[in-house]
Amino acid sequence: MDLRLRKLIDSLQKHEVDAFLVTKDINIEYLTRFPAQESWLLVSKHQSFYITDFRYVQEARKGLRAIKIKQYTKSIYLGLAELTKSLKLKKLGFDSRHLSLAQYEALKKQCPQLKMFQTNNLVENLRAIKDDDEIGKIRKALRIHKQALEFCKNLLKPGISEREVFLQLEEFVRSRAVKFSFPPIIASGPNSSYPHAKITDRKIRLNEVILIDMGIDVEGYKSDLTRIFFLGKIPQPIERINSYVREAQHKAIEKIQPGVAVAEVDQAARNYLKEYKLDKFFGHALGHGVGLEVHENPRLSQNDPALLKEGMIVTVEPAVYIPNQFGIRIEDMVLVTKKNCEVLSAHIH
Repeated sequence: MDLRLRKLIDSLQKHEVDAFLVTKDINIEYLTRFPAQESWLLVSKHQSFYITDFRYVQEARKGLRAIKIKQYTKSIYLGLAELTKSLKLKKLGFDSRHLSLAQYEALKKQCPQLKMFQTNNLVENLRAIKDDDEIGKIRKALRIHKQALEFCKNLLKPGISEREVFLQLEEFVRSRAVKFSFPPIIASGPNSSYPHAKITDRKIRLNEVILIDMGIDVEGYKSDLTRIFFLGKIPQPIERINSYVREAQHKAIEKIQPGVAVAEVDQAARNYLKEYKLDKFFGHALGHGVGLEVHENPRLSQNDPALLKEGMIVTVEPAVYIPNQFGIRIEDMVLVTKKNCEVLSAHIH
């Protein structure tokens, strides 16, 4: 049995459920190493079942190991009902964030013998700790990411538009047989003051900020970095704030080690910016986990009680956004190690 499934099964007793229903595709993919689509996974203490229909059953039989295939015909709810009755299950855990109210009501109707319990984050908490294989894929994504940014540097010149940069970057990424983790942000001048700026036809000018936030996906695993570029002479106010943001990031990364509260890491960056009265221009969390999804557990937020653990990979991205003028965000990916941390993207400038 796969170690990931074993860890999930071991947690069932703690939550006092007989089985756990996984309905989110990406969580099923994590547990089975098989690209799930419109299917469910029932994980019980003794056996796991992939519940799917005619469209996907052949691929499932070919790609899944040590997991039984349950093909349904009328509905996935009836398929699950038949399965839970045959297994004599009484208590079923599920993640309420990945099951709609309509789906929940349908399950209750088809499985009246089951008591259903919200047991959220069981799979997400497992995903937060990366194994060597996952870390290796993220390192590979970062190697290609570095090449993509070097390609960008050669493109940037006065008169080229944000959209032209994007189109050429997209072609470069495709030529490497990979894809973006998410739609990139390429924001110049005042557009960089929008945290989630959309790509426009604005032409890049001398002496202004160009913010590029992008990620590369390798075999499902993502990178996520933000870099700031300048053309010409950097105006002194921009240069000063850039140095403050960089130091805020340094202060936060110094805090990263197993056992430290994520809120403490966020606060280290926020407190530093506060010294220069810039904290009011930093309105989002400091960072987030990255893996099969570009945003996953843990969230580096001042309001989150989570603790860092060895094997977590998080972004650290302090920022200052001066409305209608410019924005500075510096984002790196950091691996929590046994004693402290490693900045995975330290070699990417």
